[in-house]
Amino acid sequence: MRLVAAFAIAALSFLPPACAAQPKASVAAEAPASGDWGAATKGLTRSEGFLDLYVDAKGGRVLAAFPAPDGDGLSLRAIHSAGLTAGLGSNPIGLDRGYFDEGGILAFRRVGKKLVAEKENWTYRASADNPLERKAVRESFARSFLWSGDIIAEGADGALLVDLSGFLTRDALDVRGALKANDEGGSFAIAEDRTMPDAGAAYAFPDNVEFDAFLTLTSDEPKSQVRATAADARAFTLVQHQSLVRLPDDGYTPRAFDPRSGAIDVGFYDFSAPLSGQVRQSFARRFRLEKQDPTAASSPAKKSIVFYVDSGAPEEIRNALMEGTSWWADAFTAAGFPDSFEVKVLPEGVSPLDVRYNVIQWTHRQTRGWSYGGGVYDPRTGEMLKANVILGSQRVRQDRMIFEGLGGTAKTGTGEADDPVELALSRIRQLAAHEVGHTLGFAHNFAASANDRASVMDYPAPLVTAKADGTLDFSQAYAVGIGAWDKVATSWLYGQYAPGSDAVAEGNKVLSAAYASGLRFVDDPQARGTGTSHPYASVWDNGNDPIAALGETMRVRKIALSHFGLNAIRAGQPTFDLRAVLVPVYLYHRYEVAAAAKSVGGYDFQYAVNGDGGGRGMPVPADRQREALTALLATLDPAVLDLPDATLNLLNTPLDSFFGTDSGAEYFNGETGAMFDLLAAADTAASTTLGALLHPARAARLVETARREPGALSYDEVLGAIEGAVFTAPGAPRQAAILHREQVRYVSTLIDLAAGGKATPEVVAETNGYLMALGKKLEKPVAGTDAATRTDLVRRIAAHLARPAEAYTPGAKGTDVPPGSPIGGSSAEECWHCDTALLASDR
Repeated sequence: MRLVAAFAIAALSFLPPACAAQPKASVAAEAPASGDWGAATKGLTRSEGFLDLYVDAKGGRVLAAFPAPDGDGLSLRAIHSAGLTAGLGSNPIGLDRGYFDEGGILAFRRVGKKLVAEKENWTYRASADNPLERKAVRESFARSFLWSGDIIAEGADGALLVDLSGFLTRDALDVRGALKANDEGGSFAIAEDRTMPDAGAAYAFPDNVEFDAFLTLTSDEPKSQVRATAADARAFTLVQHQSLVRLPDDGYTPRAFDPRSGAIDVGFYDFSAPLSGQVRQSFARRFRLEKQDPTAASSPAKKSIVFYVDSGAPEEIRNALMEGTSWWADAFTAAGFPDSFEVKVLPEGVSPLDVRYNVIQWTHRQTRGWSYGGGVYDPRTGEMLKANVILGSQRVRQDRMIFEGLGGTAKTGTGEADDPVELALSRIRQLAAHEVGHTLGFAHNFAASANDRASVMDYPAPLVTAKADGTLDFSQAYAVGIGAWDKVATSWLYGQYAPGSDAVAEGNKVLSAAYASGLRFVDDPQARGTGTSHPYASVWDNGNDPIAALGETMRVRKIALSHFGLNAIRAGQPTFDLRAVLVPVYLYHRYEVAAAAKSVGGYDFQYAVNGDGGGRGMPVPADRQREALTALLATLDPAVLDLPDATLNLLNTPLDSFFGTDSGAEYFNGETGAMFDLLAAADTAASTTLGALLHPARAARLVETARREPGALSYDEVLGAIEGAVFTAPGAPRQAAILHREQVRYVSTLIDLAAGGKATPEVVAETNGYLMALGKKLEKPVAGTDAATRTDLVRRIAAHLARPAEAYTPGAKGTDVPPGSPIGGSSAEECWHCDTALLASDR
């Protein structure tokens, strides 16, 4: 193949089976080479491997022997990756233990008396055999010299001895940039006197070398996150890990990316593509997996994919991680690779960042946060070389707390099916499978929850249901095992077809059958945001029918809140912790609200390629949109948002101490001091619904759909329905204040929509016209209001409509015209009357 031939580099195989044992070291001989080599390495500890290392434990140096340069000065090309062996512990900043980059290719080149590390730019390439084509592309985009070091000595064979200490102690991960970019980090500098290689953690293996180094960062003005996590915020030390790895051989066949597949792509520009082809291309990212018998439909792999679980995780966690990860074996069996996926415990003494091991790390942070799955891959081909998974340890405790809030703590620690600990461990199993899935090459599939939980690559909400006797059923909280979509995606990405088969055609068959069966795939951009439109793609939701699921979620919420009290915390636990436990229970419906709202102004579609028969989207039917609107408005019922006094009087303020204020971000904000602010909580819940319904993109789709389809749900109809829900007589006098707060939130949301700069001119015009009419209506008594609230709302509306426009906003927001002339600088389309001047200065 043309592409593969262009990527061929070395004739050596990549990596041997993982081995915990470190290579034996010896004291360097004094005269294996000419010149000053013997003197430079005398007394140093030598380790032979991909690069021979000479470690100076007393001097704190690491020297390396590089191959003799060729005629162009090139000594070595290698995969390079960097990570953190020891991190900061701050989730907002993200410099975690196990933090990693995706790797890249470094070329070590002799330039005069120095060895330079140059990062190759594989985003831009030419796959042609013509070396001049490749050279033209290489010279068109800037190279990056990342480091240079003095050549200490030369061997008799031309080998170069170089002190790598400066390479190992440079800020390879841009730690300073990460700290500076975060408002809670600060500006830091590397303290050279406290930054050095860890001479005891430099290892050479046949196909890779691994290094650790201490990086100390200092600042006179460290910000809050560093102060909260570091022993001394003015000077804290991280341990940076770096790997240099032999380039993979040319035996791997890249797989062209397909947008329908659910795979993760590695994009690039191929400037030698024919004019009839595409310059922008991408490969799917995956591990190398080859059948022992390529003619068999099912055959074990020549080399299995093996994952290792952090031995530093507690036993119950470690077992759950191993079990969840092992689910992927079923997907590989379905793809024709039985007995080809294994899970083990990481051997003692092995660095989790050693490139030979695919590792799931159990990482501690001050607060709960996201987990991540990624790793190191060959940028030339998309071949995955090393998987890194980071799982935050605090998150599972939040899951346990949610289940205790829903059902109480009586079952905690009992080991029964509805034990909050067991339920949290079920979530950990799923999370392990999810993050490992990313490293295997799979993107999120946020439509899976509406496909009978067809993928572990969704974000799963616990499926808790209400029973007829008024109790909750936790038996189906999380799915067990790999899903139907996961098997499809694995078959497409890893399937090895009979020799002579058309891999593209065979892959099309896999995907066509999957979509014909009703499976869906929707990735992040069209699922995460509140304003996105796909009616079956959302996060942290449940059920094949998101509208019905919202109703069931509200029933579960009602039961949980009716029982909420001291039973939601353990004996001896401070009662003020109830404030934190209440939040996920009171807002238990927030993600189902977002899911159901996507049917309002919704647009159903699927990813497609020309010729597969797909690709036509359609608005959600009007009756479904109105059904969703009705369900959403029910969440604004003040009776739903109120809490009984018996519950409210338990929600006392936390103690002003380390013990009591550690999780302030986990509480509802309020203005009532020690007393729980129910109106603030109700305002938060109402904002969730109103913000989803009145998102600028949703409003724009409602306007457009009404233009295209007579009888469609219109934006004006939505406004009228919301008005009817919030301007209504309360069911009880105590609920009137909740309605008043909702009325203020509704008007404020509309004002923000009209003035926020993100709405279309049509939406702005309709919104302002509606507000004008509402203001006039509120000049007289309206159901559900009092005089004070009406006066306040009229004042807010009038102030909005009367405020002067910004100097640059009298006209409608401009639209960007896609350029026809070459992109960049001034163009003839920006200055249509100055074509002659442009031509005269043609560049």
